[in-house]
Amino acid sequence: MNQAVFLDRDGVINEVLTDRVKFVNRPSDVYLLDGVGEAIQAFNDMGFFVFVVTNQGGIGLGYMTDDALDAVHKRMQADLAAFGATIDDIAYCPHKPHAGCECRKPRPKMIVDLAQTYDIALDKSFMVGDRDPDIAAGNKAGTTTVFIGHRERQQHEVTADKTFPDLLAFARWLQKQ
Repeated sequence: MNQAVFLDRDGVINEVLTDRVKFVNRPSDVYLLDGVGEAIQAFNDMGFFVFVVTNQGGIGLGYMTDDALDAVHKRMQADLAAFGATIDDIAYCPHKPHAGCECRKPRPKMIVDLAQTYDIALDKSFMVGDRDPDIAAGNKAGTTTVFIGHRERQQHEVTADKTFPDLLAFARWLQKQ
């Protein structure tokens, strides 16, 4: 079985809620966080599948379309390609927050579905996020969970297995394991 690093998108890969960008609804809103290209390239080099699992309630709320989201993801992937970094697949939940769907994090469906498709050993894989729903989804899926960044945690009942200031710090730690 394969190993994977599952990544939340906003706040892990790209900026969100900053002076430069509030929400990522257009390709021009994509700004990679420092070190992300190098980190994802390191995961690629270590033989991990790299997946993005992201809640995109803006679709359900009418702020963007599936096509607009696809354009955002193409821009993100192009920006990452400049570092030699590759995302193997992207799963997203298009439903409104509190819609009760099965795919929205903190539920683990996006992670579990990707794991089944790509023959991923979840107990040897990682879910990386910057908010409690990301960590909860990873815990429920059976991954090792990694909290990164400095965003305020919403619920303080969810515990990550590891904590790092950013994705590159996690990648450097993983390279030493």
